[in-house]
Amino acid sequence: MIEGVLILIGLIWIIFASIQDLRSREVANWLNFSLIIFVLGIRFFYSLFESPSFMFFYQGLIGFGIFLVLGNLFYYGRLFGGGDAKLMIALGTVFPMSLVFFENVKIFVLFLILFLVVGSIYGTVWSVVLMFVNFSKFKKTFSKLFVENKIKVISSCFVGFLFFLFGFFESVFFIIGGMIFILPYFYLYAKSVDNSCMIKKISALKLREGDLLFRDVIVGNKKVKANWEGLSFSDIRKIKKFKKHVFIREGIPFVPVFLISYVILFYLHFNSFLFSFVF
Repeated sequence: MIEGVLILIGLIWIIFASIQDLRSREVANWLNFSLIIFVLGIRFFYSLFESPSFMFFYQGLIGFGIFLVLGNLFYYGRLFGGGDAKLMIALGTVFPMSLVFFENVKIFVLFLILFLVVGSIYGTVWSVVLMFVNFSKFKKTFSKLFVENKIKVISSCFVGFLFFLFGFFESVFFIIGGMIFILPYFYLYAKSVDNSCMIKKISALKLREGDLLFRDVIVGNKKVKANWEGLSFSDIRKIKKFKKHVFIREGIPFVPVFLISYVILFYLHFNSFLFSFVF
């Protein structure tokens, strides 16, 4: 019963976070922090009044700690924005469904596998849609990058061709050669989508904390650097004094990946045959 309550709460919070991310490309801190407080509070009072021990509460703390590490790894590895990392940390309090640690580890591992698979498919589909919507800009950017990296692309294709020749003696070299041949084009594609479809010119008055600058901005005799942490309030004040418009990098709304992975996770969890098949 209590597991179902926690899963429902997590689902409601992720749905609201997804809507917020799709609308504004950010997830408010209060949403993530309230999920942590609410879930740990439920675990604490359930352990206090209904459970013979505090293990159910402790497992929530352990999940929080594990996903605190994972969220920071994803954030500092530049795979996540701050809101995504905090949401992952908050979900760590929801996932432990068992009083046995290693049973909860299975849930953690399955979620991460689902998250990576769903995230890869989601990101690819989103980038393809962006490419077609902005095809003229994409084509121009891709052509420019191809000319700038022509020697690297040709060299890579030549190495890939050599591996193809070795493939006649050992078939695995066909796969290696294909990957070497495709990788530079995949890089140019991703870079072109990033530079042509995800750069937006906005009024300095509309800047928000955490927005990512496309390039460094000179304000008076100082420079506001484009970095992964995004703009601070002090950066925004400086820019507003000297600039009317700036270019920012607009990311893909990634919270829906959490939602899809979360739904699949607990569908598999409650379908004992499928869950046992995965492990």
